[in-house]
Amino acid sequence: MDTSAPPSPDSPAEHARRGTGEPLLPIAAVERETGLGKDTLRAWERRYGFPVPERDAAGVRGYPRALVDRLALIRRALLAGERPGRLLALPPEQLDAVLSDMAARPPAAVRGSRNDATPSLDVADGIAALRAGGADALRHWLTSGLARTGLAAFVVDGIAPLSAAVGDAWVDGRIAVYEEHLYSEAVQAVLRSALLPFQAGLEARGPRILLTTVPGEAHGLGILMAEALMTLEACRCLALGPQTPLADIASAACAHRIDVVALSFSGSLPPAQAVPALTELRARLPAHVAIWAGGGLPALLGLRVAGIRVISRLSEIGEAVAGWRRDCSPGAD
Repeated sequence: MDTSAPPSPDSPAEHARRGTGEPLLPIAAVERETGLGKDTLRAWERRYGFPVPERDAAGVRGYPRALVDRLALIRRALLAGERPGRLLALPPEQLDAVLSDMAARPPAAVRGSRNDATPSLDVADGIAALRAGGADALRHWLTSGLARTGLAAFVVDGIAPLSAAVGDAWVDGRIAVYEEHLYSEAVQAVLRSALLPFQAGLEARGPRILLTTVPGEAHGLGILMAEALMTLEACRCLALGPQTPLADIASAACAHRIDVVALSFSGSLPPAQAVPALTELRARLPAHVAIWAGGGLPALLGLRVAGIRVISRLSEIGEAVAGWRRDCSPGAD
């Protein structure tokens, strides 16, 4: 490609840079639509000269629709593992080509693979950010880590070990209970924002997965991390939040034609509650509905019940989805 040629007047880059006469979106609306924070947008403008807002007739800064759509594609590229320093430094024509390719693929196909040289989240830095600046500082730190690693690695190699470290720090008294709650809220906010570009227009396929926890298991971060990885696998996900009564799980599974009920267990739930809940739920569900049980409960590892698959690590979710599609999807032999 001849990168020295001037960009086409109809290219996305040129269209985004020139005024269109259309109403401009305020930065808060851009943040909601794209998942890119205000601080990130302003930092990019200072560092890369992009995106540059325009001014309306009253002199108020705002972003034209074409530029907002372009930023949404850039966010998808970042979640797939691209780095802003490389992506935004590309000549306009090359960036247009990257984003055109991104737009032509469904969000679930934008996967990428993590380079082994890409650093995961540093546990000590994360706890330090939480203690020094609270939830706001932690959200900024997490968002930066997400942009570096991509969503899959962010969950598996970043959030999972960081959550374990935060739990240990709480047990040891190095962080307070409220700080552990702030951590959970910040991580969930970042993950939900990160999922939006993939869920919008997602060409989902089976299995249909219901995600929740059993009564007594109040920790919901595990099911959200699982939902992120399942969304990347283009699964249809129905998240009910934590502590759903078993009868309601069974009813929802029937009403929404669920193929898999995915449950998360933390070490805080006594095995005396977890195993009977799983056994009872298995009896309530139709035989064709599988149960996937995951999390940090050692008692699950030795569980041998037909129709229940124990997933000991988040990285096994892709294998579980592939196995279901191979063995259980319509048309499978």
